[in-house]
Order: sequence, then structure tokens, then C-alpha cells
Amino acid sequence: MKRIISILMLVMITTLYLYLYPGELKKLTFEQVYMNQGEKLLNPLPTLPGWADDRNYYQVKEQKLFKVDARGGKDRLVLDGAKCEKLTTEGLNLLRSADKTGDYRRFLFVKDGDVFFFSLKENTLTRLTNTKETEENPTFSPDGNWVAYTRSGNLYVYDITTKKEKQLTADGSGEILNGYASWVYYEEILGRAGNYKAFWWSPDNRKLAFMRFDQSKVPVFPIYRADGVYGDLEKQHYPKPGYPNPEVKIGIADAAAGGVEWIPLEDKDDHYLAFPRWNKKSSAVYFQWLNRGQDHLKVLCWDPATKKITTIYEEKQKTWVDLLDDDDLQLLENGDFLVRSSNSGWFHIYYVSGDGTTRPVTSGDWTVTSIALVDEKNRQVYFSARKETSTDTDFYSSDFSGTQIKRLTDQAGQHRVTVSPGGDYFIDEYSSVQFPTRMDLRTGKGKLLRQLGDSVTPVMATYDLARKELFKIKTADGYELPAAWLLPPGFDKTKKYPVVFSIYGGPGASFVLNYFNYRGSFRDHFMAQQGIIVFSVDHRGSGHFGKKGMDLMHRCLGKWEMQDYIEAVKYLRTLPFVDSQRIGITGSSYGGYVTALALTQASDYFQYGIAGASVIDWALYDSVYTERFMDTPQENPEGYKNASVLSYIDKYKTNSLLITHGTMDDNVHMQNTIQFIDKAEDAGKMFELMLFPNERHGSRAKRIIETKMELDFWLRKFFNKPL
Repeated sequence: MKRIISILMLVMITTLYLYLYPGELKKLTFEQVYMNQGEKLLNPLPTLPGWADDRNYYQVKEQKLFKVDARGGKDRLVLDGAKCEKLTTEGLNLLRSADKTGDYRRFLFVKDGDVFFFSLKENTLTRLTNTKETEENPTFSPDGNWVAYTRSGNLYVYDITTKKEKQLTADGSGEILNGYASWVYYEEILGRAGNYKAFWWSPDNRKLAFMRFDQSKVPVFPIYRADGVYGDLEKQHYPKPGYPNPEVKIGIADAAAGGVEWIPLEDKDDHYLAFPRWNKKSSAVYFQWLNRGQDHLKVLCWDPATKKITTIYEEKQKTWVDLLDDDDLQLLENGDFLVRSSNSGWFHIYYVSGDGTTRPVTSGDWTVTSIALVDEKNRQVYFSARKETSTDTDFYSSDFSGTQIKRLTDQAGQHRVTVSPGGDYFIDEYSSVQFPTRMDLRTGKGKLLRQLGDSVTPVMATYDLARKELFKIKTADGYELPAAWLLPPGFDKTKKYPVVFSIYGGPGASFVLNYFNYRGSFRDHFMAQQGIIVFSVDHRGSGHFGKKGMDLMHRCLGKWEMQDYIEAVKYLRTLPFVDSQRIGITGSSYGGYVTALALTQASDYFQYGIAGASVIDWALYDSVYTERFMDTPQENPEGYKNASVLSYIDKYKTNSLLITHGTMDDNVHMQNTIQFIDKAEDAGKMFELMLFPNERHGSRAKRIIETKMELDFWLRKFFNKPL
């Protein structure tokens, strides 16, 4: 009822404004959209760090942390960082700590490379380390009495009670890393969210499982910083396709006694190890093994008592197998587990018994995107899935048999859900192309308790915004590709409009989804306001058609992206309001790759493009990502040749491409852009270039000037009107 009232009020306000001020709808300004200045079109939603327990969630209000009762809504102050003078004088913020205990009573900070410990109860700030080196990723043990961290490639622990530090490994160096991930593991396996951390506490606070990386055989790539008179050379261990990877093993360190025991692996072939995790009793460690070809996955269990390794799950696919994130593998008390796998051609949940018997919990031509919670007592699993349509993500529950799947969210759109530890409640943050993001609190059965926030403001109704629409484009061979566009304000179907494809394009990376706007940004709306149709389309390997659609991309990156993007251009050319001679494309990283490929291989269809931080030749990117899809250059030379932008330089049409790149990009090296420039110049081809000194992958400090140059490019090319 409250939602209906708020919608009616918004409609009434909008109607009244339009009645009183007809024809005076406002335009977005550059400062509003790109510099966060001026009138705000959206309200901020509540900041909810997570659940305290099954009944209470945390909320941050005015730099204070509250515990809020889910049922009644009553809140209780947990901490007020402004009152901790010892922290404020040191420039530290309780809500931005390096780590904290679950009860928000103990905190860790890193300042000037050293670790500091703050006790809220005692109101004391203690410096734990004082070294010339930098301590990385300080992490509390589960009971909050120990701290683990890495320094100069070695793993350390600090006993808060005795105030003593213990060094657990001693061979750390620039090439040997204990508990600190090598770059390719950070980027492609363990994930950026971990910030290079590669150690895990046991639940009983006694031991740490950690990964050791030997990079000595990994070739070094030079990254140049041009500051000062002579500049500086950064050396990065970066394995490229077909070259040596880091050698990895897993150790178990005893926090109190010291000493390391290594998990013995007889297999000496090139492989990957990932995600060590303890069982709840701290009596066994599970980890994953993946062969270099990435088509054979094992989940292994090591028992420290018997010194034996047991395979508890194994999967092979003809193309590639994805490693299992923590949410993908749910261990049960009875020794069984749930796993999210794409073995059927779609990502689904399976129940695996201790004897290896496997049965599906979910099935069909739709995708389970994540497992949120397993309630073993009531034999329920909560998960998110793109079931109703591939552009929507909803939240569901099911019994372990899969016979009682229930949809718990009732609004079409994208739902991002945080469920309470026991499954009694969940917080639902969602939007669609029709409405901006809202936040609801619901029971575990999906019943709405109350709305927590709505980003819609009356101000938004006073602006002449673009209209976003979802639709599908049918290909010649029968695929219905999800597409979306923002039509310029005041759209007139009798006029001719230029079109800009905004894409990413990587395997499994769906870009066309039913949400209002990306991360609350109005950038696409501002582009549309210039008289440009902002368009997106997802190809058959983007995830909308399951793993079997993604598998089509195996050993032939670039092929299906271009084929389906060309199909989209052909469709657009049939529309009377599309100017077929003014079709552009833009993207960054993988999106930069397909943009550069579109302006070379598919230059008969795309007239202009902006390619940012582009992979130009897959032989130049990292081993893990590239070989997953392409195998090695030695195994697939023709595939690498066909996928390389450099193979189509002769088709590139002069002055059609703006290339941007950070000079210190450690992900997609600027080497890619340099090699494109070299070939283009040799062929007498003209282009535009924008470099961002000392920027990494994606400009940040230079973001405003980058945006201005991109806007200027489209206005010049489409309308002959520079910014």
C-alpha cells in the first residue's frame, strides 16, 4: 500500500509540474552527469553493510552504525566513529577499517604501511607493526585474538594477547610469495575483491591455509613510468598464453607453534590450484585443482590426520570448466554438498551425496546466477536466477529435491538480494527499465514487510530524459539477441539518428539487462540528449543462451561477437529513423577489443569507434583468461590469427577510430595499442590517440578529460560540431 501511495504521489507531482510548466522540461548538464554537481535526480538508498544475525541488519546513518530489528524496524546504536578521538586524530575511520570482528568491537587499520589495532571497548589504538616494509591484508582470526598479514612475500601472525609477532614463512621475495597472490591469480582466479590475499584462517583459530606462488619462471613484462628525468621501470611477472605460469602449492601453518606442512600433490603437470577452505571442525581442507587446459576440474579434500587427498567432485567439459567460487560449492554437515555447475549446458544446482551420486536440484533452459544460502536443517536452498527471462534476475527458494521452487521476488527487473543467515528475511534492491532502484525488506517467503528506500525523486520528473526500451533482434540462424536502446528526448521517427553501440562482449558477460541505468549513472541519457541513439546488444555467447551459447566461442574469440553485431547493424539499417552512415561502437577492455575488431574486420558496418584499453592480439593477454577460451597459440595458431585485430588492418578506414589507453596498464598492456598503431601507420592509416600517463586499467584521475574527448569525438563525427 505504501508503494502504491508513493507512486500515486509521484504521478500527481509530475502531472502538476507539467500542468504548471508546460514545455519547460530541463536538460541534463555535463557537470551533473560527470562531475556530480548540481541538482540530484536520484535519492541515495540506505547503506546496509549486512546482517548482524537472522533478526537484525546493520545500517549506516550519518557515519553512525545501527543495528535494526527486521520485524519492527527499531534501531539501536552500535558505534559512533566521531566519538573515537584516538582514531579521528590519526585520520582513521571505523567504517573504513582493513578488517573488523563480526560484533564491531575490534578493528584493524593500515597506516603508513603498518598495522594498527583498535579496541572499541577499551578505546585504545595500538600499533602492532613498525617496519620499513608494508604489511598487506591484515585479517583477524575468527575469535579476534590473532592477526595474520603478509610482508615482503612472507606470512606473519600477531598474538594480540601476548603482543608478539611470529613469522611463519622465511623464503619470501619478489619471486616467492607466501599468502600473497601473484598478479594472474589475483586477476583471473582468486579475484580482485581479495586484494591479493591468499591465506585463510581455520575456524578454531589455530591454523592458516595459504597459497605459495613461485614466479621465478614467469617472464617479466616492463611497465614504464615517465615521471622525472629518467623515469622508472616497473617489472611485472605476467604469464602470456603458452608461457610459464607461477608454480603454486598450498601450505598449512600453525599460528601458535609455527611451522608449515605442505599438502602433497603427486601431479607434476602444469595446473592451477584455488580456494583452500576449512571444514567447520577445522579437521580438513578442501581445495580445487584445474588442469592448464582448464577442461578438467577436481575438488579435493586433504585430511591432515591421515595425510590423504580425496577427490570429492570431478567435472570435465569439451570446452572449459569454471572454477567454483565460495558460493558455488556449499558443504553440508553430513558430508554431502551442493554445487553450481554448467555441465548440462546451463548453470544449475546439483545435490552431490557422499558416495558421489549426483542429482539436479534445478534444471531447464535458464541460468542460476548464484547460491545465496543453504538451510540444511530445513533442506532449503536460496538462489538467484535468470529464469523468467534472461534479462531479469529474481530470487528463489527450493527444497533439496527441486520439486518446490518458489519465486520470492514479484517485480520484473534486476534483483540484488542479501539474505539473513537463517533465511528468515532478505533485503531486495531492484530496478527495471521503467523505474529506478528501490529497496525492500521481505520475509524469507517473499512477503513484503516494508520499503527501506526509493531512489525516485520529484526532481526527476522535471527533466526531459531518454526513453529506454528492451527488445530482441532475430538472427538469420534463429537466435533472438537481447537488445536495448535509449531513444533521444523528443524522439521523432521521421528523422534520421546516428547510433552508438555500447558494448563489452566477453564470454558470459551479459550487458543487456532489465535495469534502469548502470550504477545510477545518467551518462547514456546525456549521450542520447545529444541526438544519438545509445544501443546495446548481447551476442549468443554472452550468457543469455547458457553455457552452451558461451561454448560456441571456444577457440574462436571475435567470430560470433562480430557476426551477431553485424546482424544487429543489418536490423538497424531497416529502420527508417536510423542513419546507416552514422553507426558507431564503443567499449573498453574486452569492449575495446570488439570495438577495434568492428572498425577493421567489420568496417563495412561500423563507421566510427572509441576503443579503450583494448586487447589487440590475444597472444599479448594473460595466460589464464586467454587459454580458457583459446587454448595456447601452439595448439590453436589459426584461431589466434583469426581473432587478432592486426589481421584486418587493411580493412580499417582512415580516421574512424579513437584509441585510448593508460600508459601503466598492468592488465591489458599498452603494448596492444602500440602494436596496432605500428601496423596502422605502416599501412598509411590515420587514427586518433589519447594516452593517460601513469593510469592503470581504466582511467580514474583523467576521467573527466577522457569523457570530454569521447563526447567531442561523437559530436565531430556525427554532427561536425566539436564539444
